[in-house]
Amino acid sequence: MVAQQKKYSIGCAPTPPDAMGPFYKPKAPLRNGVGKGYELRGVVMSTINCAPIQQARIELWMAGPDGEYTDDYRATVIPNQSGEYYFECHLPPAYFNRPPHIHMRVSASGFKTLVTQHYPEAGLKTGTLDLVLIPE
Repeated sequence: MVAQQKKYSIGCAPTPPDAMGPFYKPKAPLRNGVGKGYELRGVVMSTINCAPIQQARIELWMAGPDGEYTDDYRATVIPNQSGEYYFECHLPPAYFNRPPHIHMRVSASGFKTLVTQHYPEAGLKTGTLDLVLIPE
């Protein structure tokens, strides 16, 4: 499937989707962290006017330090009133020719669900990823 490119002269460009991968499980625990050593933060907002989306649900899942996916490395994060979110974890490992990554599924009432991934930059202990959703 090829995503249509659309120009957003007023507002924000949507976050590009990425593969969900085979390890998604719904109903991840509500928590802002699954380890220590890497911090991810950003803002959830709308493409229309870049307004923050307060009631989004960000589901995150990732491989553990041993490269295995378990429930210990799943979380659901809810942004604050400004749409800001924060997630702390271990630095994701590379495995099976995949670069380090964190899977994300973002949903909010009135918006299309976004499935994407965050790829930490080598050598950094913090990352930023704004999640821009498209209204339905």
